[in-house]
Amino acid sequence: MLKKIAFCIIICVVFSLLLREKSSFLTSNNIPKKTPKINKVLNVANSFKGTPYLFGGTTKKGMDCSGLVFTSFKTVDINLARSSRNMYYEGEEVALKDVKKGDLLFFDIDKFQGKVNHVGLVTSVDNKEIDFIHSTTSKGVIITSINESYWKKAFFKAKRVIN
Repeated sequence: MLKKIAFCIIICVVFSLLLREKSSFLTSNNIPKKTPKINKVLNVANSFKGTPYLFGGTTKKGMDCSGLVFTSFKTVDINLARSSRNMYYEGEEVALKDVKKGDLLFFDIDKFQGKVNHVGLVTSVDNKEIDFIHSTTSKGVIITSINESYWKKAFFKAKRVIN
């Protein structure tokens, strides 16, 4: 009889420990949440801030506009075209008023040839203030507002390649 009681006590203790462990597992704040892909893309892009411009560049030694976007999206296994002109044909068009973090902004800069010749990645949207990261020939990788007159005039279209 004592063996049965001891066995029941052991079973109860083990069962209560398992329940308590499962409960703390389900409510623990230590469980890492999945980082959305777009945050990973933006973290990579932001890590290149201050990198000098280099035509065809995709590293910290030098980066061009499409190289920045290409390299950032590649880290989440999204393979975009390597040039802004070809990248423009990917994703779905969105109105500028509907852009969100991670969308691509395409530009037609007068001094360059072609309808689409520059691309940037939206980093934040706050009301009508849209900031984007890109690589410029004069300042390298920087964050800029679409409301700056130069970029507002050159803006062509916005596209979404990740939801």
